[in-house]
Amino acid sequence: MSSHLRTLDQLFAHPTSHNIHWRDVVKMFEALGGSAEQTKHEHLKVKLAGREMTFPIPRGGGSTLQNDYEISSIRRFLKECGFAPASQAR
Repeated sequence: MSSHLRTLDQLFAHPTSHNIHWRDVVKMFEALGGSAEQTKHEHLKVKLAGREMTFPIPRGGGSTLQNDYEISSIRRFLKECGFAPASQAR
């Protein structure tokens, strides 16, 4: 679980980290008890804590998150699901 906590910390880091691997984010969602399913339209449908959201898979095969919008949408979803570092849980 420590690698998943590291990914969670990276997502909420300031300044924003741009070295977050997409596969680590997918694994983190699953480790938090969620499910992640790739759609046929290059999106990832995530179900977590009774909520559902669809995220576009980053360009270039989804190796790393490329921009602040991708990271902020994941942050928002995690906050709504109750998964944010204590300093960010507002």
